[in-house]
Amino acid sequence: MARAQSRPPTEAGGSGTGRRREPTAGRLRTIVILGGLTAVAPLSLDMYLPALPQLADDLSTSASTAQLTLTACVFGLALGQAVAGPLSDAWGRRRPLMIGLAAYAVASLLCVAAPNVQTLIALRLVQGMTGSAGIVIARAVVRDRYDGAAAARYFSALMLVNGLAPILAPVLGGQLLRVTPWPGVFAVLAGIGVALLLAALAWLEESLPPERRATSGLGATLRTFRSLLADRTFAGYAAALALSFAGLFAYISGAPFVLQDIFGLSPQAFSVVFGVNALGIVAAGQVGGRLAGRVALRRLLGVGLAVETVGAAALVSAVLAGAGLAAVLPALFLVVAAQGLVMPNSTALALSGRPPRVAGSASALVGVGQFAIGGAVAPLTGIAGPDTAVPMAVTIAVVAVGAVAAAVAARPRIASPG
Repeated sequence: MARAQSRPPTEAGGSGTGRRREPTAGRLRTIVILGGLTAVAPLSLDMYLPALPQLADDLSTSASTAQLTLTACVFGLALGQAVAGPLSDAWGRRRPLMIGLAAYAVASLLCVAAPNVQTLIALRLVQGMTGSAGIVIARAVVRDRYDGAAAARYFSALMLVNGLAPILAPVLGGQLLRVTPWPGVFAVLAGIGVALLLAALAWLEESLPPERRATSGLGATLRTFRSLLADRTFAGYAAALALSFAGLFAYISGAPFVLQDIFGLSPQAFSVVFGVNALGIVAAGQVGGRLAGRVALRRLLGVGLAVETVGAAALVSAVLAGAGLAAVLPALFLVVAAQGLVMPNSTALALSGRPPRVAGSASALVGVGQFAIGGAVAPLTGIAGPDTAVPMAVTIAVVAVGAVAAAVAARPRIASPG
């Protein structure tokens, strides 16, 4: 397996229809590891959400200040990718990944002992920055090995793993609070970081050999970023992904208040709704993965964006009309499940055709856009107070339309797959 992993991608002519010949057991193991790396973000963000009230009480702070610990982590996840991605292009994938995972485990352990909320906010920033290494490098590893439709299939396969994280993280966090106070959640996150580090050390081989690496240095990194952002195809698909992901972020930040405070769902019922919607992402991702190679990636992306936009329009209509859950829940399901088609296909289209030596930088810009725009729009969902769902619905609709416009503007290159 080690030798197979270090070879260049085997896509014929960039068509994206081929697959690497990799043993089934090794492929499944790699999917689990890379999926676990990309799941660091939802685990870090969602697992401790049930602990926020307890955390605020223990640290003698307000709810809004406690929520800054979430904001700091989101900002760290965005900023860290801009560093880890280019470093992985120059150093190879393994070294910055191992450094990031080790530092993530240490930062998570330090969160356990945070004496006040200000210290915890700073540590959550560091936790996000270090955890981002796994996210950005996992995407780059896929690009090192696959291109086009094969990459889209692989990204869809990863969703079997990381798609479960948003379902399980709040539930696991809630159960942990039965046996441990809130610092215990961060101890578990540290353990997850150590487990991923050991798994990557044992089974994840280097996918970017020295002869295929980029020139290191700040100047080279900035030139690569500038070149990527000037590419209309890359910038368009990356923006489509970021804006669509922002709609998901708006849902995650707004739905707990909208569905529980306005529509009266119990926390248990909300968890069921949250889980069903997340399963929709996984299911759509698997459908898209099976169709990739037979249906053009751009068309699969278009279907996902169309479903998201229809769901957003239905949500706005339902909220403005004062409709009940029977209208709101299906609309939210469409918005969320559509990500299963949007995320893998927009990512594959943005990264496909890029030489592996810039895959880390390209992956970094994709991730920075996701978390920066997502973090920016999330507070808008509560801008009019807790008694209305209109801001959440309008925010989701606006970013959905923006994602469609960005995808349309992403004029594909002649050799672009899909």
